[in-house]
Amino acid sequence: MTLARTVSAETLDHLAPDDPAARRSRRDLVRVHRAMGTRAIVAGGWQALVGPARAAAPLRILELGAGDGTLLLGLARALAPRWPQVQLCLLDRQDIVAPATLAGFAALGWQVRVQAIDVLAWAARPEATVPGTRWDLITTSLFLHHFDGAAFELLLGAAAARCDRFFACEPRRSGLALAGSHLVGALGANAVTREDAVRSVHAGFRGTELDAHWPRAGGHWHTREGAAGLFSHCFSAWRSGTPR
Repeated sequence: MTLARTVSAETLDHLAPDDPAARRSRRDLVRVHRAMGTRAIVAGGWQALVGPARAAAPLRILELGAGDGTLLLGLARALAPRWPQVQLCLLDRQDIVAPATLAGFAALGWQVRVQAIDVLAWAARPEATVPGTRWDLITTSLFLHHFDGAAFELLLGAAAARCDRFFACEPRRSGLALAGSHLVGALGANAVTREDAVRSVHAGFRGTELDAHWPRAGGHWHTREGAAGLFSHCFSAWRSGTPR
């Protein structure tokens, strides 16, 4: 089945952080990530980009669209023994990271800060040449599919200008993924999550669609893109000469 990419507003993005439906939907996403195997997929993507020697050195990582930070906390617990010196920034337009989540990162020795800003405002900032704003890795999970057109180009351009490595794990736009999105109710998901799951697949990616939009100006990039697991689509980019 070939599905045309269609981006539409998702309900969770427009609910107040303390709305009971939003809280429930964020809990649903934990189960959705588990069913999709997102943590293992992202861990594998990161490790392919950052080799053992580089991982042992101080690393600066930025997550775009970080949400409540729980996905990366689970990832950090798996990687911390081999990635001991990480400075992590969780960027989202809402600061919904719980103190317990921050404490979990701190217990691993990871230094974490939350930056509450709209990602397009972040992307529009002329900070690419400002010292201290360059990242070893920019990462995102189930986030890029919210964007298209000029906003999509702005976001990818800003990421490429500000990092040496980039990794994205997104919904795959396929018949199988669409069928799966209609079954998230079996995980106990509420109406918000059920509706947004279907919208996410329609806005997802396939083939080399992300590679086609990744900016090459300002440095030679290597890229890798393709299916991951049953329902995910991943894109990796790294600058030529970047230690891996």
